Amino acid sequence: MMRYLPNTPAEVKEMLAAIGVGSVRDLFKCVPQNVLLKEPPALPKALSEMEIERHMAELGEKNTGAAMLSFLGGGCYRHYAPSLIDQMLIRSEFYTAYTPYQPEASQGTLRAIFEFQTMIANLFSMDVSNASMYDGATAAAEAVMMALRNDRKKRTRIVVASTLHPHYIQTLKTYLEGFTGEVVLMEFDQKTGRVADKELAKIDKDTVAVLFQYPNWFGVIEDIHAIAKAAKAVEAWLIPAVIETTALGILTAPGELGADIAVGEGQPLGIPLNYGGPGVGLFTTRNDHVRKMPGRLVGKTADREGKECFVLTLSAREQHIKREKATSNICSNQGLMALAASMYLATMGKEGLRKVALMNLKRKECLVTALTKTKAKLAFTGPTYNEIAILLPQKADAVVEKMAAEGILAGVPASRYYPALDNILITATTELHSCADAERFATTLAKVIGG
Repeated sequence: MMRYLPNTPAEVKEMLAAIGVGSVRDLFKCVPQNVLLKEPPALPKALSEMEIERHMAELGEKNTGAAMLSFLGGGCYRHYAPSLIDQMLIRSEFYTAYTPYQPEASQGTLRAIFEFQTMIANLFSMDVSNASMYDGATAAAEAVMMALRNDRKKRTRIVVASTLHPHYIQTLKTYLEGFTGEVVLMEFDQKTGRVADKELAKIDKDTVAVLFQYPNWFGVIEDIHAIAKAAKAVEAWLIPAVIETTALGILTAPGELGADIAVGEGQPLGIPLNYGGPGVGLFTTRNDHVRKMPGRLVGKTADREGKECFVLTLSAREQHIKREKATSNICSNQGLMALAASMYLATMGKEGLRKVALMNLKRKECLVTALTKTKAKLAFTGPTYNEIAILLPQKADAVVEKMAAEGILAGVPASRYYPALDNILITATTELHSCADAERFATTLAKVIGG
């Protein structure tokens, strides 16, 4: 990062003389002349600080969605983040920290990552967590790749729930381009919104891995025990994905299902929404597979004086070792976002996270109750957490536009990824909503759809 240095003409002349250069332009003689600008770019005139503030405020006012009552979800969730998180993240030793190659100079960063790993492993009830991935989608794809590389039977059939977030499915297919691996989708039951019972038969002896999400993209909680049993019966790698991670405050953790790898998205853990990012990919596994895990792992040890210290224990990625021996070519971790998630979990604690989850569940129940006063109803009968699929008497995308005109961001039309489901709206609530917000949503919806 380069600072702006307001040098005076006299200071510039002195510096040029010190290095034996006639002018600033002479510093760029090595650059081909045909790529240099012949005149300065046509930038607008300079503004004062007050004028800049006024201009930025005017731009901000154009973002009308920021002031709307939002029920958006679909993989990114707006939760309350304690104010201490932002205050800690603006400390320069955190936001400027880079890869901790030198442990003697990076103990703060290494310890923060170690605590992150510990809390995520505990949250997922798994043995070990890596130091984070880019996001949940890449974590899911990396998990499947890990299974493919290390399956003793060299199987290539990957069974994926069609209720997995569409972005995750797309990312997985991108990763598999040019790689041996066949993706087979388990279709969902039109009544429950869960993977259909008969679809579990697709998990057979040729299946290397089973990837599914709970709560799923429709907000429905899958029959996780049935899926786990089917996967274990054929010794397939079981890979649950949890995107709305606050749900683990009350739902069965992946480790309790016997997961071999469990992945997720850390954005709900105190990371605000910023135009689709950033997120932080969560990746956990069993001790037996730790050396096969992508990314890096921080461990705790003791120095020569017996003092506690932290080091990079495993770094099996292409940046550290020969490319062909790397477990992944992922080149960084979301360190700052991992730190935010760590501070959120440390602040909430086990009981706090459970309370957050119960608050989310309560807000969803308020919305479901309020919807009984409208012509809309739940699209599926499966159990839900804080997100629901609403069946509308008209196309969801049109309803979304009408609701926006009334100051409400109503949710995500399912037709964005499932064209046949054009009258289903996926709507999310969190602890930031009140039951009064749910009533306003239902009242406005009734007005929009006619009763």
